[in-house]
Amino acid sequence: NMLNQVFAIRGATTVDADTEEEIVLRSVELMREIVTRNGIGKDENLEITDYLISTTEDVTAFYPARAIRESGVVDAPIFSMKEPSIKGALPLCIRLMVHVANYGERKTPVHVYLRGASNLRRDLTEKK
Repeated sequence: NMLNQVFAIRGATTVDADTEEEIVLRSVELMREIVTRNGIGKDENLEITDYLISTTEDVTAFYPARAIRESGVVDAPIFSMKEPSIKGALPLCIRLMVHVANYGERKTPVHVYLRGASNLRRDLTEKK
């Protein structure tokens, strides 16, 4: 009887401008990269349980959660929130945390940082 383990996959990206087109494009791109790089869908044992999405205050033209939901990539609950307004923070940023239930053998999450967000967490993305 194997325990159901849950792990979190982190990701972030940036948009070039606060437009519906950019937000849709980059949100879906980020989600698809997380799914692809982590083998979700290929491994029947992996199941996404929920999504947490945050945006910086300057992302206002469209909901990243709606973009991801309407892309057909997801079928689990999505919760959206605003990042705190911090001086010097990366602008036009969308962050995503995906919780994945993994039945059996422990997998190591592959975190995905794209575009302007690629420097945010080198400790999570660079090979050691």
